[in-house]
Amino acid sequence: MDYGVVMLFIFGGALLVLGAELLVRGASRLAAVAGISPLVIGLTVVAFGTSAPELAVTVGSAYAGQADVAIGNVVGSNIFNVLFILGISALIVRLVVAQQLVRLDVPVGRL
Repeated sequence: MDYGVVMLFIFGGALLVLGAELLVRGASRLAAVAGISPLVIGLTVVAFGTSAPELAVTVGSAYAGQADVAIGNVVGSNIFNVLFILGISALIVRLVVAQQLVRLDVPVGRL
């Protein structure tokens, strides 16, 4: 086992967490000083802070000429985020879906 790679992975993860924390705290303070409501801060600034690592990977891969990595990162991230939040929500409380919505949006078996 190459311990150098493991140490770089741990160091990179720690820097990622620290950078995201500093970005969110700084942007939240700046928005609060500008008089933006806490709800808007929570919905926009914090959302951007959680997406910043994905943005960095996408920009880096696009700059390196690896468009497939950039597209895969965006698509995979969105799919994971939607399904993860939906799954956690379903574990906490029963999700009720109207039958009409299922008929329109999930046309399975009507081919």
